Amino acid sequence: MNLTICLLMARRFVERARLRELVDGYRDLSDAAFERTFERDKEELRAMGVPIETGSNSVLFPDEVGYRIRRRDFELPEIDFDAAETAALGVASTVWDDASRGREAGAALAKLRASGLDPDADRVAGFAPTVGAREPAFETLWEAVLRPSRVAFRYRDRERVIEPWRLLNRTGSWYLIGLDVGRGEGRSFKVSRIASAPALVAGEVRPADPEVVAAHVASLRPRRGIESVVAVREGAAPDLVRFAERVGADAPEGFAAWRVRLPANAAGELAWYGADVLVLEPATLADTVRAHLEAVVAWA
Repeated sequence: MNLTICLLMARRFVERARLRELVDGYRDLSDAAFERTFERDKEELRAMGVPIETGSNSVLFPDEVGYRIRRRDFELPEIDFDAAETAALGVASTVWDDASRGREAGAALAKLRASGLDPDADRVAGFAPTVGAREPAFETLWEAVLRPSRVAFRYRDRERVIEPWRLLNRTGSWYLIGLDVGRGEGRSFKVSRIASAPALVAGEVRPADPEVVAAHVASLRPRRGIESVVAVREGAAPDLVRFAERVGADAPEGFAAWRVRLPANAAGELAWYGADVLVLEPATLADTVRAHLEAVVAWA
């Protein structure tokens, strides 16, 4: 860090002898130790992408080599976020509210606000999606996906070794998708059901076929398989009709007809709406909902 600051602030090339005087940590080293440390630091910075330029301040003595970092080469270009991207950053920061990296997420938000942006997740807390990371296994799995690294844990009374592909949230739950090394096939694991603390283990993580990963991601989407027509009281059941298609079927006064796709076991869900939702088609689903409601009345 000290070497970077020194070279970044310099207007001219800085020779090694001068660097030894200016940079903390170099002054008290022997000649040999200074050369080793300086070369190590210089190579580490270059490996990190820091553009250290080598040159001379004198055309008469080109052998007097010095170093500098040009500010225009070092600084990142200005990054702008539109309103939707800023809101997404605010919501994404809530993932770490329950994880140990909450402090880092807070620091990132502070930097965004200092630059004039305001990704305030609290403003949309009433209607924005909530994404938490309360599962004890979450952070190790997250690290395994980022590295990437194989990860081992117990799941359904079996020890598993996984080459991770994706860690994603579906309907409020986290899932790990990866290659089950023992079975030799891709699998999905609900993070909350992992029965032991996961551990990173040695082993190669091979690139996954994007089509295979996409198929596993698609398998986690809610299944809505029965096409039905329902009559919904005006203003009621917004969650049911959000992605539905309005149709011209006959409906009672004050109701509108909608075509929706529902899970095979949708009778209980529809019965929950009571008199606000009436099933028009298919007749078998209407009969099942009616029987469900009659059973509730009889039990009460």
